[in-house]
Amino acid sequence: MSTSQIRVGLATDADRYLATDQTVWFAEVASADTEVQLTGLRPDQRFAAEQDGADPATYPGVYGTFPLTLAIPGPDGGTRPVACSGLTWVGVHPDHRRQGVLTAMLRHHFEQVHAEPGMHVSALHASEPAIYGRHGYGLASLELEVRLSRGATLTAPGLDEAAAGITTRMTTVSEPDMPARLRACHLATAELGTVVGALEYYQRICLQLPEDLRGKEPWRVLFARRDGVDVGFAMFRRNEKWEHARPASALQVWTVVGEPATRLALLRRLVDFDLVTEVKLGAVGADDPVLLWAGGPRATSGIETYDSLWIRLVDLPEALMDRAWTAPCDVVVDVADRAAPWNEGRWRIHADDSGAATVERTTAEADLRLPVEVLGATYLGGVSLLGLAEAGLVTEQRAGAARELWHALRSDGRPTAAVEF
Repeated sequence: MSTSQIRVGLATDADRYLATDQTVWFAEVASADTEVQLTGLRPDQRFAAEQDGADPATYPGVYGTFPLTLAIPGPDGGTRPVACSGLTWVGVHPDHRRQGVLTAMLRHHFEQVHAEPGMHVSALHASEPAIYGRHGYGLASLELEVRLSRGATLTAPGLDEAAAGITTRMTTVSEPDMPARLRACHLATAELGTVVGALEYYQRICLQLPEDLRGKEPWRVLFARRDGVDVGFAMFRRNEKWEHARPASALQVWTVVGEPATRLALLRRLVDFDLVTEVKLGAVGADDPVLLWAGGPRATSGIETYDSLWIRLVDLPEALMDRAWTAPCDVVVDVADRAAPWNEGRWRIHADDSGAATVERTTAEADLRLPVEVLGATYLGGVSLLGLAEAGLVTEQRAGAARELWHALRSDGRPTAAVEF
């Protein structure tokens, strides 16, 4: 079916929107009112696809967006916060698959982002990673799930004094000011690759429906404070489990936020809970010091690696000029981008010693040919352009051009994992 027969716009029926999501994801249906279940996703952030003859109880497809702040490379090895549209709640009804619904919704999303002043990038977590590369998203960061045994020794002599000056206190997500408190702390401690949502996002994180709590502990928050000020937090919950009359519970950590000494203090507390045998840390970045503190990967109880943040440059020149550059370069790239045709063609990227760059249309011969997802993957400076070229995803027309561009793009370290949204 032609995508011209698919109309995408604001979802005007919240019940129909939620019913579509429940059909796509087939989880247990919650008993709460529709708007409670849609907490955090404002009406102007809900979009749906329509087709003639569609079931009036569901949409052919739905998607949503969260307004995010993304920490990208900034001056002097630091970070710079930029606006980012977080693509979420994406689903195509089983009766409408392979009819161009997803393509139409993503085209609509890119047009919406392109028209938004100051918004130049989109990002997502991919439920099925094979899908989104075809639409211009590049994998920009990795996420580790690290398992530590109870009582694990975390050794960091250079941080012991700073960690000792931090106090920790446990509370629950049901505290009235919790969404605002989490957001303020997350924003203040953002490192490269961190995404921070608007207040509504943290209201959703703190939402606890009865169905989500069945057989589970409520989410708890362990705050780290120095001189009476929040400097980090860990959000976690434990599962009750006994084997042969002995405790065998796991403590699941959603994320740990803060500077290294703060994270060290939080982690030392997390591995010291009674009745727990294992701590499962989620959203751990590839360069997170916990691996060194634990004594290396084999000193942990296990590590799994997953894709974290996928980034899409929607306004290519503006997005590239938003970030800081670590070396001079003068490279012409020929970009393929069928989904956002305003990005297609040749661009001259000229970065100087100041760390700033200009990105302009050019008729000059291309030094590199690449799809737009390559620029999304390398946007945070943690995925090697040289590696992508060796994998055959970049075509070098001028010898040395890939190395020149990569040296200007790369950051001092790999980006952290981004929390789910």
